[in-house]
This record gives sequence, structure tokens and C-alpha cells, in this order.
Amino acid sequence: MHFRKISVFLASMLAFIKNIGRIFWRAWFYLLVLIPILIFFPILLLFTMSEKTYPQFFWIARNLWARPILFGMGFFPKFKREANIVKGKSYMLIANHTSMTDIMLMLVASKNPFVFVGKKELSKLPIFGFFYKRTCILVDRGSARSRKAVYDSAQERLKQGMSICIFPEGGVPKEDIVLDNFKDGAFRLAIEHQIPIVPMTFADNKQRFPYDVFKGSPGRMRVTIHPFMNTEDKEVADKKEMSEVARELIFKELTAYGIS
Repeated sequence: MHFRKISVFLASMLAFIKNIGRIFWRAWFYLLVLIPILIFFPILLLFTMSEKTYPQFFWIARNLWARPILFGMGFFPKFKREANIVKGKSYMLIANHTSMTDIMLMLVASKNPFVFVGKKELSKLPIFGFFYKRTCILVDRGSARSRKAVYDSAQERLKQGMSICIFPEGGVPKEDIVLDNFKDGAFRLAIEHQIPIVPMTFADNKQRFPYDVFKGSPGRMRVTIHPFMNTEDKEVADKKEMSEVARELIFKELTAYGIS
């Protein structure tokens, strides 16, 4: 009986230590997010003063921000490329959305400069939000006027040779949902602008860095870049069907990875 009490106590202590370790590990993540921004603040400010210098900003965000965060947290991207992104061409990038690390992983996944379409609320975050609102296309999902402005802003960026990235679930789904229903905004944009859609499956982000502060661990982050979806022969009326095909493709890949 005495031995059993000691075992329970030791197990409780071990769980407590693990939880404290994860809290410090999480704090390290936010430091990795902020430190490069503070170090390169003057350069980032310069490159966000004009849309013409966005490619330079993107290069810094990809190589001096996203990569150090992923590797600094012990996350190691592993790509399975079923199609290759062509330099200088515009695409619509989509993926399942499960974690804050989706942003960093998407930056690493594409060498071509792209612009995120993201929710307006993130612009309120300190420091990060300052550059977020200067470089991303913000959308207030409760405003029809805001959604219309997204299409206008996306058109301008595509004319500049950029790609666009949208997480079509519209946000991070609840813990028990493997893959939420897709909204069709990304597919409508791609059809209207006749650009290929690049579906990606992020297999491990939810496990590696979920929103639960007491979960997560270092390890590999598997990414599948699926064959591109052509929009040249599509019309806006096809957006729903395309969104369902893309969702099914990503869902099957998650299942193949053992995610359920």
C-alpha cells in the first residue's frame, strides 16, 4: 500500500514537471516569434512601406523568421511533393488549419512570394500584428463589405505576380474535428483569376503545437503538396464542387497519415 502511494506521487510529480516544461517550451515559441521581428524591425518596416518591396519582406519572413521558429522549436518539415511550384507563377495555396505553426510551415513550403488572407483579429496582436496588417489581406468575416474588399486586394496582388494563401476552413476547427467544411472563397478567387489551386496537407501540426498549452512536442512536420487543381476550364458556379474535391483530397491524405 505504501509503495502504491509512492508510485502515484511520483507519477503526479512527473506529470507536473512535464506540464511546467511545456509551459516554458511554449514561452520559447513566442520569444522565437518576437526576437527576429525586433532584430530586423527597421528593415521590415522599410520593406513594408511599399507593395513593390514585398518580395524582399517575404524572403526575410520565410528564411529569417519562419525557419528559425520551426527549427528552434524542434520541428522538422518533411515534404512529399506530388507537383512542383514554378518560380514566378501565381497560385492559390490552401491547406488544413490546425495550429499557429501553419503560418510558418506555409512560408517554408512555397518559395514563391505569397500573401495571406487572414482574419482581422490577428492584427491586434502586439508587434506581430503591426506587420500582419501591413502585409496580409485582412477580412472581417462578419462584413460583406470586407469580403468584397478581399477580392479587390487579391486582384492587385495577383497583378504584381504574387500568390495568395487561404486556409479554407475559415479558422482552426474544434479539437474533435479532423477537417472542417471548406468555405468557397479561395476557389472563387482562383477561378476568377484563372490561377491553379495548390492543395496541401499538414499532417502533424495539430499534434506538434495544438492550442492546448499542456500538449505538443518536437518532431517532424509532414507536408504533402498535392497535384494542382486547374481552373482554366472552370466557372464561378464550379467553386462549391472544387472546394469539396479539395477537401476530400486532404481528408484522404490525413487518413492515410493515420490522423483521425
